Amino acid sequence: MEIREIIKGAEEMGASDIHLVVGKPPMLRIHGELQEYSEERLMPDDCRKLVYSLLNEEQQKKLEQDFEIDFSFGIEKLGRYRANVHMQRGTVAAALRVINTEIADIEKLGLPKMVSTLSENTNGLVLVTGPTGSGKSTTLASMIDKINREKGNHIITIEDPIEYMHRHKKSIVEQREINSDTKSFKVALRNALRQDPDVILIGELRDLETIEAALTAAETGHLVFATLHTNDAPQTIDRIIDVFPTNQQSQVRLQLSNVLKGVVSQQLITRSDKKGRVLAIEILVGTPAIGNLIREGKTHQIYSMIETGQRFGMMSMDSSLKKLYDKRLITYEEMLKRNKNSKVF
Repeated sequence: MEIREIIKGAEEMGASDIHLVVGKPPMLRIHGELQEYSEERLMPDDCRKLVYSLLNEEQQKKLEQDFEIDFSFGIEKLGRYRANVHMQRGTVAAALRVINTEIADIEKLGLPKMVSTLSENTNGLVLVTGPTGSGKSTTLASMIDKINREKGNHIITIEDPIEYMHRHKKSIVEQREINSDTKSFKVALRNALRQDPDVILIGELRDLETIEAALTAAETGHLVFATLHTNDAPQTIDRIIDVFPTNQQSQVRLQLSNVLKGVVSQQLITRSDKKGRVLAIEILVGTPAIGNLIREGKTHQIYSMIETGQRFGMMSMDSSLKKLYDKRLITYEEMLKRNKNSKVF
């Protein structure tokens, strides 16, 4: 069994992810569910051979030293993939994710118009959040591509690893990958401010230093995009603030209230016909009223304001779920399982 054969089969079956773990056959995630690629279980040597065929010598050394590594790679005539290789029970394992090589327009992705509007800001902070595999990278890539096509900007992305490859269009796009082009998000972001950027994309706000630098960049006239693994806007705001020591939180609330332009929270839900997944989305827009709630520490009131903020382009997750159910794209059970306020239904 060769890795190219598995990847080709996964592509043909419409898989989004491939898992290689000792004791199971290669597993493919199709429409959100794991399925066996074959009946042949992987032995330790099989897994090692498959995974090591993806790694160069430097990556092999890093895996053996750190026990895990993130990277992206391309295979001619097949596509581009993101990989996490790691150790488990003393054996090599891997999770591979398919990356679409073509960046879709915001409209083609079926995203609300407000997502496009948020990308038209000239400064501030825009966050795209959701669980792993919810399409955050795809949404961000479409927003960056819109800027790239329409404005003469200098765009810097800091990613771990680089997923979508942006060609220079009307803008210059520099893409920096952690451990290949820079040591860390913190270091890259600090240096990005000296590189005359207009737009900065941060793959993930992982720590206090990176969040602090992102807020500073947004405050000083740059448009900053970033992701967080949070489920909704109130949780996102609390997560950012809670990273900081108590004595700094009031200052961070003030900063965030001034720079936050919007939060886009996403979920991908299995369709009722089981033929793929469909996007549910929540949008918070950084209005003055939202800024006041952040500044005053009243994040628990934000969801109510999202529900009543349609005229500003806001959309609650509950209303998005209801629309999907009304179109019979998701089941009633899925809608109820994910809603926050049963009164909406």
